[in-house]
Amino acid sequence: MPAIYLDHAATSFPKAPGVGEAMADYIAHVGVNVNRGVYAPAQQAEQTVFAVREQLCRLFGLDDPARAILTPGLTWSLHLLLQGLLRPGDHCICSALEHNAVARPLQALKQNGVSVSILPCDAQGRVDVAALDGLLRPNTRALVLCHASNVCGTLQPARAIGQWCRAHGVFFLLDAAQTAGCVPIDFTDLSLSALCVPGHKGLLGPQGVGALLLTRALAAALQPVVQGGTGSASDALDMPPFYPDRLEPGTPNLPGVHGLHAALAFVERAGVAALGAEQQALTQRFLQGIAAAPVRLVGLPAGQNGRVGVVSLDFPRRDNAQVAFALSQTYGVWTRCGLHCAPMAHKALGTFPQGTVRFSFGYGNTPEQVQAAVRAVCALA
Repeated sequence: MPAIYLDHAATSFPKAPGVGEAMADYIAHVGVNVNRGVYAPAQQAEQTVFAVREQLCRLFGLDDPARAILTPGLTWSLHLLLQGLLRPGDHCICSALEHNAVARPLQALKQNGVSVSILPCDAQGRVDVAALDGLLRPNTRALVLCHASNVCGTLQPARAIGQWCRAHGVFFLLDAAQTAGCVPIDFTDLSLSALCVPGHKGLLGPQGVGALLLTRALAAALQPVVQGGTGSASDALDMPPFYPDRLEPGTPNLPGVHGLHAALAFVERAGVAALGAEQQALTQRFLQGIAAAPVRLVGLPAGQNGRVGVVSLDFPRRDNAQVAFALSQTYGVWTRCGLHCAPMAHKALGTFPQGTVRFSFGYGNTPEQVQAAVRAVCALA
């Protein structure tokens, strides 16, 4: 029985063409560190690292590759932001839909004197922009938002929220875990202060590498969370004052960076809009197919714009975990069941504590696979 992989919200599979080959080539033929040597392979590796920064700037509309920081992943990027920016006495706003990658560091910061307000959402996962004025305080320093929920897939009005943040002098931090590579994102258009992206989801790269993109104003406000060797300013005990070195201590994941280089090249060639349109077509096919099934759909129904390729279903007549197991074992459909590291979102959407069965569509899926998943859902419901 061939497997049908519908867990792209966790990580993309397959990866973009050339990703594995680029990583293997680095390990087999380059293999050296960067920022430490002047010999040819070190220079070659450094050129690839810089090329990735340039690719990220082109893709997301940032004006300076030095502020395209490479990280071990999106969670790391968020920690660099939240822990490097917020101080005792500061106030931060986040949505009710945030992943634990935001909720847990904010919880830790609350114990250190940072206050947090929650922007509510409706039953379909759309945040209430009108509620922002009531949450604003004189000490509001930042607003952090997941661009699209990893539970219900609802796409948030980032442009309107960015305009509000700019008007009130609040840093706007966007978590693009479910949108980078699937939804066009432009730094200036969305009035972003910072953008966190994973390499391994919609960008179709390997795990263990991501990026943090910063405006000049936010970069100037950040304090390094991790200190160490950078290969630069080695005479000083403080971290270098310049970017990207200030936020990139230690040895980077260079096999991952080389894989990301290949992935970003593919995404640039294919086009984010085209990749997103394919994902949307598959998602709408699935939603239309399960419309009559006795299941609860979390989020926007079929035919409504404003979601990414993430669909959560609650099976009221079955145990969701048993459904996910049967989907895998009987039908070869690989999904994810549970709370998806986002208990706040499940509470806001009314699916806590049982969670949901999440289907997420992406590169490599076909209409035939989607129809097979629809048949499986209808049979199990």
